[in-house]
Amino acid sequence: GHVGEVRCLAFSPDGRFLASAGGDRNVRVWDMASGTEHLVLSGHTRAVRTVAFSPDGKRIASGGDDTTIRIWDAATGTSLMILTGHKRPVTSLAFSPDGASLLSGSADRTIRLWPSSRRALVSRQGQSNHLPAASPPGSPEP
Repeated sequence: GHVGEVRCLAFSPDGRFLASAGGDRNVRVWDMASGTEHLVLSGHTRAVRTVAFSPDGKRIASGGDDTTIRIWDAATGTSLMILTGHKRPVTSLAFSPDGASLLSGSADRTIRLWPSSRRALVSRQGQSNHLPAASPPGSPEP
């Protein structure tokens, strides 16, 4: 299990797995039927604060104190993408109901919108995609 605190929990859409975000810089994925650790997602350089499954259950997003968002393959644990742009810790993540977008909230007082397809993420890696809180997509930065 985690070494240190558990900061966030998220069930897979089918309820078979539980992802946990930890102060030990890892996301752990648990098999709910057996109660055993299924995967360890390592790559964050500081504590992980938030975790979310995509609606189809194929991807896991994690964010944390290292200001990055990481997208993982939920079946294999392979890192698919690292998203950058926040200036402070990533504190919340949510996929849109159709899985087409990922939203991230941060201690930098911003919400960012990321297209969640691998192709779109590759083309946008490192770009701002900045949304001031409570502003519609496409609004300019303050």
